[in-house]
Amino acid sequence: MPTLVLPPRFTTDSNAVRAAALRAGWAIERLTGWRVATPIGDPVLYGEPLFAAVVAPQLGLALLEPTLEWLAGLPPALLGRSVRFTTLAAARGLPGPVFVKPADEKAFEAQVWASGAALPGPELLPDHLAVLVADPVAWELEVRCVVVDGQVVTCSPYLRRGVLCQAEDGTWPATPAELDAARAFAAAVIVEVPLPPAVVLDVGLLSVGAWAVVEANPCWGSGVYGCDPDGVLRAARRASVPLGRVTPADAPWIVTRRGDQAL
Repeated sequence: MPTLVLPPRFTTDSNAVRAAALRAGWAIERLTGWRVATPIGDPVLYGEPLFAAVVAPQLGLALLEPTLEWLAGLPPALLGRSVRFTTLAAARGLPGPVFVKPADEKAFEAQVWASGAALPGPELLPDHLAVLVADPVAWELEVRCVVVDGQVVTCSPYLRRGVLCQAEDGTWPATPAELDAARAFAAAVIVEVPLPPAVVLDVGLLSVGAWAVVEANPCWGSGVYGCDPDGVLRAARRASVPLGRVTPADAPWIVTRRGDQAL
């Protein structure tokens, strides 16, 4: 029987995934800290990246996720804008406006900057920090798609014109046509480019009317929004691979993080 392993901090997302695990008849272990005190059988991890970087090795798990440069390697037709993988030092010299985000974790706010000179300086963040830089674009709608073994198992809108699109009743509304279009575009992306066996693929409708890839994120550490938590749980299980069972198909999607820095 799988055991869902959760971080100490209670969140809406972790509670939703926990409820899915209960429905599935799984065991659940919510840790009281970032150390695993006793062995946990058949663990499946769900939690923020820094927590996962520390806890996954203790559980004997490799976690599957997109590589840091994955987005920048996509065909231009799937992006709808220029995206480049570079360093913070190089990004500081760019003219603006320019969208810049950390390629890993959240060292600074992902946003459109007036110019690269406005980015955090070397006294705050190191020159070698990996970042993604892109042409600013306007998104009409952004949709989260949870992908497992090449299939979209659940999806949800999350931003509409840059604003969280959660309604007062807690739902995440979108029209059937919008969701169908998002799923169809995501399916086309899955066919065209390599993806981890389980991943969150965010796609969006640009203001010019075309669909494009927003980004991809680890399914074991991403927000649920209005996605079916059962699908999120299924993805987290596929992405939590015991170290002794990593296959050649899994290996390219294991990103090494400096988890000791979180202690």
